[in-house]
Amino acid sequence: MKTRNPDPSFAASSACTLLRALASPHRLMMMCALLDRDRSVGELAETLGMRIANVSQHLTLLRKDGLVTARRDGQTVWYTIASPAARELLAALHGIYCTPAAGGVSSSNTRQAPSSDKRPPR
Repeated sequence: MKTRNPDPSFAASSACTLLRALASPHRLMMMCALLDRDRSVGELAETLGMRIANVSQHLTLLRKDGLVTARRDGQTVWYTIASPAARELLAALHGIYCTPAAGGVSSSNTRQAPSSDKRPPR
């Protein structure tokens, strides 16, 4: 059984930190790539088609938020998911969007935020 912090303010703050970190498509894809195994910066960059410098910047933010940890093995730094909450959320997102059985979510059944010109006047 999981023990969660009963303080709603702390829980909301923690959830916002996690959601803010995963709101970037690049960071979300990095975290998804880390679900199955540890990866190096170079491996993430190659897998995602990104520059190493950009991957490093995103990983720095993920480390700062406590979502990933790094360990050095010789000259290579390996990254792994450190947050059980992030792992659970990523697994749920994978089930919704990435598995053929789930069918994903098409653009026709996702809600779009109203554009600024369509908002009702106040």
